[in-house]
Amino acid sequence: MSDTGQPPRFAPTKEEIETLALAALSRLPGPFRDHLSDVVLFVEEFADADILAEMEIDDPFGLTGLYSGRPVGQEAQTGDTPPTVHLFRRPLLDEWVETGVALDALITHVVVHEIGHHFGLSDLDMHVLEDMVAP
Repeated sequence: MSDTGQPPRFAPTKEEIETLALAALSRLPGPFRDHLSDVVLFVEEFADADILAEMEIDDPFGLTGLYSGRPVGQEAQTGDTPPTVHLFRRPLLDEWVETGVALDALITHVVVHEIGHHFGLSDLDMHVLEDMVAP
């Protein structure tokens, strides 16, 4: 117990981050949710070294999320893997602490941005969508 009589607070786990991400996805308007059944969500500690090198990112804390796959409307090719959204826990937690933004709002922001790539949305469209699903 801490001096306040409260149990110590630990950083949110990958499972807690996933719960927040799934909640953000559930708030998306139906037409968007209807096209997400094949998107796979992963929560990992950090992006792997190959992804960081490919994106020319030197600091592993510099990437909070990543979409991989073909946007909706592009014809699938033989051998395509399902589209994925990766959230990177440690960079998300660092941004949460540094910015003071509520964690659910930060996760929503990153999820909407990555899902926006799935739909081929512009940055402006992503901001509008984010405002619609804000926690």
